[in-house]
Amino acid sequence: MKVGSLGTHKVLGLAKEKKARFLLASTSEVYGDPLSHPQKEDYWGNVNPIGPRGVYDEAKRFAEAMTMAYQRFHKLDTRIARIFNTFGPRMRERDGRVVPTFILQALRGEDLTVFGDGLQTRSFCYISDMVQGIYKLLTSEYAAPVNLGNPQEMSVLDFAKKILEITESSSKIVFKSLPEDDPQVRQPDISLAKKILKWEPSVSFEEGIKRTLEYFQQRLISKQED
Repeated sequence: MKVGSLGTHKVLGLAKEKKARFLLASTSEVYGDPLSHPQKEDYWGNVNPIGPRGVYDEAKRFAEAMTMAYQRFHKLDTRIARIFNTFGPRMRERDGRVVPTFILQALRGEDLTVFGDGLQTRSFCYISDMVQGIYKLLTSEYAAPVNLGNPQEMSVLDFAKKILEITESSSKIVFKSLPEDDPQVRQPDISLAKKILKWEPSVSFEEGIKRTLEYFQQRLISKQED
């Protein structure tokens, strides 16, 4: 919470002093476990402020509020990107996100761990598309939050099955208890990004997963050679 709130405050002050443009890497987690689907920028969210995920969600929500306050009061040149699930090569192996976790479990012949019934949904955007979206937002003149993500939605269970299919792994899918306040749906409405930035994802999920899989396969080979 200190990084998301106090850290943002310090950098906003530095941007004000240097008269620099400031871009906040916000997140779809500001929507919490949304009651509105897909999520549009004008949806205020459904966040449990005292739940185990609140430390991240509320820090990002505070960061957005602080950024807009500096934009309105100090006339700071700001941008806010609400980033949805993003994946690609060079992800950390143990960062806890579903893409590297499932890929590595499949490649190692381990069980794929699905939380809950796996029917909760996510939307995955390939990294090159996300970088392009962030760049277009940064070079635009739009100060309010903008969703950046891929609107193609799939369940976590379907994603696990897809990973098993493309890796031809003999791993099994096992189910574990769903963490508290885990979002049941996640899908960006990118109408604003299309209109303001003339941006939408171009890399298919299948192509993105193929590139990501190749990266992790090479990582495992390199470790075996070491």
